Amino acid sequence: MTHAEDNTIALIGNPNVGKSVVFGFLTGRYATVSNYPGTTVEITRGEAKCHGKPFSLIDTPGINSLVPSSDEEVVTRDLVLNNRLKGVVQVADMKNLHRALHLSLQLVEMQIPFLLDLNMEDEASSRGIEVDVADLESRLGVPVIKTVAIQKKGLGLLKDKIDSLCSSRFCFSYPEKIEEAIRSIEPLLLEGAVSRRFLAVSLLSGDESLEWSLQGSVSEERLRSIRQICLETSRHYAQPLSYLIESRRMRSAAELMNAVLRKQAGVKRDALEALGKISMHPLWGYPILAGVLFLLYEFVGNLGAQIGVDFLENGIFGQYLNPWAIDIFSRLFSFLPILRDLFVGEYGLITMGLTYALAIVFPIVLTFFLFFSVLEDSGYLPRLAVLMHRLFQKIGLNGKAVVPMVLGLGCDTMATLSVRILETKKEKIILTLLLALGVPCSAQLGIILGMLSALPPWATFVWLLLIAGVILGVGALAARLLPGEAAGFLMEVPPLRRPTLANIITKTLARLEWYLKEVIPIFLAGTFFLFLLDQLQWLPKIRNFGNPLVVGLLGLPSEATEAFLIGFLRRDYGATRFFDLFQKGGIDAVQAIVALVVMTLFVPCLANFLMIVKERGTKVALGIVAFIYPFSFAIGAALNAVLRRLV
Repeated sequence: MTHAEDNTIALIGNPNVGKSVVFGFLTGRYATVSNYPGTTVEITRGEAKCHGKPFSLIDTPGINSLVPSSDEEVVTRDLVLNNRLKGVVQVADMKNLHRALHLSLQLVEMQIPFLLDLNMEDEASSRGIEVDVADLESRLGVPVIKTVAIQKKGLGLLKDKIDSLCSSRFCFSYPEKIEEAIRSIEPLLLEGAVSRRFLAVSLLSGDESLEWSLQGSVSEERLRSIRQICLETSRHYAQPLSYLIESRRMRSAAELMNAVLRKQAGVKRDALEALGKISMHPLWGYPILAGVLFLLYEFVGNLGAQIGVDFLENGIFGQYLNPWAIDIFSRLFSFLPILRDLFVGEYGLITMGLTYALAIVFPIVLTFFLFFSVLEDSGYLPRLAVLMHRLFQKIGLNGKAVVPMVLGLGCDTMATLSVRILETKKEKIILTLLLALGVPCSAQLGIILGMLSALPPWATFVWLLLIAGVILGVGALAARLLPGEAAGFLMEVPPLRRPTLANIITKTLARLEWYLKEVIPIFLAGTFFLFLLDQLQWLPKIRNFGNPLVVGLLGLPSEATEAFLIGFLRRDYGATRFFDLFQKGGIDAVQAIVALVVMTLFVPCLANFLMIVKERGTKVALGIVAFIYPFSFAIGAALNAVLRRLV
């Protein structure tokens, strides 16, 4: 085991307890704040100071246990065990004290210095929950404080007390035979290893990932002895050792909680709590979902894709910036027309690249990110997961899959990374396929909504019905064909909250900064690529090559070939090209809906493809692309044939 982090403190805690807010306060660096599990899927580091002394801070993934059942829990467990940490700050949800103390007792067994931060005090108080902090601090023997992180209440005290981290003196025991086994295993572990009692308990619980990590530091002979002790101990009980150990730890956490918990009577439920329950109701939850989708349609489709785009594209760029740029570059490069065309021609870096990125994409992603931040900060997303669980079971997934799918509406690349929150390989492959197939990213979705808002009402119905049908149909087929079983569904549902304006603005600005840094270079590179093809006279040849498919089967103009070609770089760039054609009257209503369906189902962009390779492997990534490419065009061809007969 390595010991490299002797001036580092780790933030750990259950999902959705506010660790990222605490991290942002202590380091001054923004980390995404979410009301659903799976946001922090990778370790985030930052630098902080306490009493003028610098230290490193690590924000770990949200976990439910240090005896892992997921990749996130393995990462956090290994980080705490395998590094010489100064200590741990455990951030807890005060209204879910039992679950928090279960994790605290594992830190007690690790014998690592820690501080317990009871966050969300305001929500606990609104439910009539009070904790005797002094009593809990006395019993655990570690610092305990109360905070309301989103209001920065108590975070100053947390910062001051980080120097007071200490190991707990709290004691609890397991059944006699298990305690004997622990005492027998401890001497067989590496001399000087951190938390030998915790290691022994985890091995008795059947933690195979821990046994694998011990190989190389513990001899094979000792590992065989440990396995034998575990086997002999398990024979003594009718129930699995993991169940007995977990039950005893949970009971100890419950006893500790009951000793320090104080409840107030007569607390009234507010309207938000009632709305939160209705939003998960198997019947009334769907009208609320329909209302949310309608607001999204109006806010992004009308305000962003219509009013915002018209103001920037036809006003700022159309009347001022582009004419000014054409005039300047025409004078500068009058002697060399090719350079003039590079910047302000039909495929100019300014007249197409920057106009697409800023005049069309920017207002759309701005409105989408604002709306998404409100949903995220309110706590609605985990309720959506509960509401959709039964439907997702039919395609081999569970309600947790809603989280990556909703994230995919922002960026499919990041959503593919968040697929890690699912437990089984089968679920991860199915969800990765569906994200690549039918979930449009923010700019693409905004452009789709903008075009749909200008089309007859039947177009929206056809697009929704077809995309939903494809996702459900392909998902159900994949669930039948792929081996393996789906995991159970367990998700922490936070209370519905009033969104905080500061959080919404901070999240939106951070996402916009990330998006524009990514999108502008790629849009400029894509435009330059089209410019080269045009100058080399290859673009007409590509159009002619694609005409049998694009014009013949899909019924689209030959210019649509460019949109599909550039869609390999970014699907939203391809969608933006269709948007431009639609605005200029280059495609009619039927062509528009066919183009939207095909582009929605089109192959993943380059960044998403590379992420699929990283997460699922090259074989799976190539298989997904090999399926999606012909499938999307086949659906488009069938839709074109049907609509031409009906419309």
